[in-house]
Amino acid sequence: MPVYISSRNRENSCTSHEAVIQGLAADGGLYTPASIDSCIDVKDLIHASYQETAMAVLQAMCSDYSHEELHACVYGAYDTKFDTDEIVPVTATRDGWMMELWHGPTSAFKDIALTILPRLLTAAYRKENRNDLVSILTATSGDTGKAALSGFADVPHTAITVFYPEIGVSAIQKMQMRTSRGNNVKVIAVRGNFDDCQRMVKEAVSSAKVKNACHGVTISSANSINAGRLIPQITYYFYAYAQLVKRGAVRCGDPVSFCVPTGNFGDILAGYLAKLLGLPVHKLICASNSNHVLTDFFETGTYSLDREFITTISPSMDILISSNLERLLFMLSGNDDAFVRKCMADLQEKGSYSIPRDMLEEMQKTFAGAWADEDACRREIRRMYEEEGIVIDPHTSVAFCGLKQYRKASGDDTPCIVLSTASPYKFSKDVLASLGAEETDDDFAAMEKLHELSGMPVPKGLAELKELPLRFHEVIDIEDGMKTIAKRMEELSHD
Repeated sequence: MPVYISSRNRENSCTSHEAVIQGLAADGGLYTPASIDSCIDVKDLIHASYQETAMAVLQAMCSDYSHEELHACVYGAYDTKFDTDEIVPVTATRDGWMMELWHGPTSAFKDIALTILPRLLTAAYRKENRNDLVSILTATSGDTGKAALSGFADVPHTAITVFYPEIGVSAIQKMQMRTSRGNNVKVIAVRGNFDDCQRMVKEAVSSAKVKNACHGVTISSANSINAGRLIPQITYYFYAYAQLVKRGAVRCGDPVSFCVPTGNFGDILAGYLAKLLGLPVHKLICASNSNHVLTDFFETGTYSLDREFITTISPSMDILISSNLERLLFMLSGNDDAFVRKCMADLQEKGSYSIPRDMLEEMQKTFAGAWADEDACRREIRRMYEEEGIVIDPHTSVAFCGLKQYRKASGDDTPCIVLSTASPYKFSKDVLASLGAEETDDDFAAMEKLHELSGMPVPKGLAELKELPLRFHEVIDIEDGMKTIAKRMEELSHD
C-alpha cells in the first residue's frame, strides 16, 4: 500500500485516502508518495477505455481504496458530463499530437481531476465514518476555481470557498465562477495575484485565528497541493500514449515526450509520476509564458522571485510560486525533508533558492524548459488556424511554441504530445484578436464569431453563462485573508 509523507517532515505519513482528506499537511508540506513500487504495463492499456486506464492508475496509487470504491469514483466521474466518450481525444498535428483535455463540464483540463476528487473525498469519509464538514479552500488562477466549484456543488458534508485574483483571469473565467450554482459554494475576489491567493489558502491551514473558528469543520484543498487532485491526472498520460500505439504512430515501449503548459507544476508532475510508474517518457518539456520562472529554474538551478509579475493572455500560468515543484525537489533529493524545508524557507525569506549541481543535472535528464512571449503566442494561434485548421487557446499555444523552441535548441525529434489545457472559447476575444478577425468587447459575441470561423460547437457550460445570474460580488484585500477565512469557518460551524 503506497504511503504518503509530507515533503517537510517525512515522519508525517498517511494513506492515500487520508491525504485526500487533509489536502495540505499540517506542517505546510505536500503529501508525496514515499516511493513508487508499482509498475503499470503499457501493453495492458493499449485497447483500454479512459475509465479502465484510470482504474489501473488509481489502483496503483490509492490501493487503500477498495476496487469497488474506485470503480464507483471512476465511472461516476467520467460519464456524460464530458462531451465525448473518449474523455480525452488525441488529435494529430503537424508538429506531433495534441491531447485535448478540455471536454469536461467547465472546458478546462482541471475537470479531469475535479470531477473525481469529490468522489474520492466522499469515499474517504465513509471509510473513516466521519460526519464533520470538509471545508475546501481553493486558490485559482482561472480554471481550477470553476472546476472545483462544479465538482463540489452540493456534495454532502462539504463546502467550498474559492479565491481568485480580481484582475488577471479572463472575463469568461470570472463569470463562470461568479455564476456558480450550489448551496455550499462561495467565491471571493482578491486584490492581488494568484500567488497571493495561494499563500492565503496555505496560511489558513496553520492560522490560529482560522483554527479557533473551526468547530466540526476540517479544512482541505482542491488545488493540486492535494494528492487527490494530482493522482487522477496521471491517467491521461498513459491514455494518450496508448492512443499513439493503437494508431501505429509509435511502437509499444518506444519513448515519447510531452510538452506541458504549466504554472503551478501539477500537470507536468503527473507526467513525471507516470514515468515512475513505467510510462516510457523521454522528455517533459515545461512550457511557460512571460512569467518564465520555471524555465529559468530548469536552466540554472536557481528559483528566484526577483522579477516582474506579468499579466498575460494565458492567465492560468500567471504564477511565480509553483507549489508542486516542492514535490519534485523532495523526490529527487531522496525524500530529504530538511533540504526541502531550507529551500522553502529561503524562498519565503530571501525570495530565491538554489539546488546542487548534481540534482540539476539529474532533473535535466527528464525535464526541459521553454517559454513564449505574447507575440509568439498570438502568432502560433494564427498559424495553427491558417495552416492546420485547428483553433487553440493561448495556453495550448504556449506549449506549441515551447515545443518548437525545445526542438530547435536540442535537435531532439522524439514524437511529442502537446497538452491542450483549455477550450479556445474560454478566451474567445484574445483568440479572435490573434486570428486577425474583427474584434468585439462582448465575450458572447466573440464566442459566436469564433464559432463562425472555426465551426467548433460552443461548449454548453460556456454558452449558458449569458443567462445565469451573478451570485458572488465580494472583493477583499490580501491582508484581510485570514479574517475572511475565519469568518467563513464560523459561518460553516454554525450551519
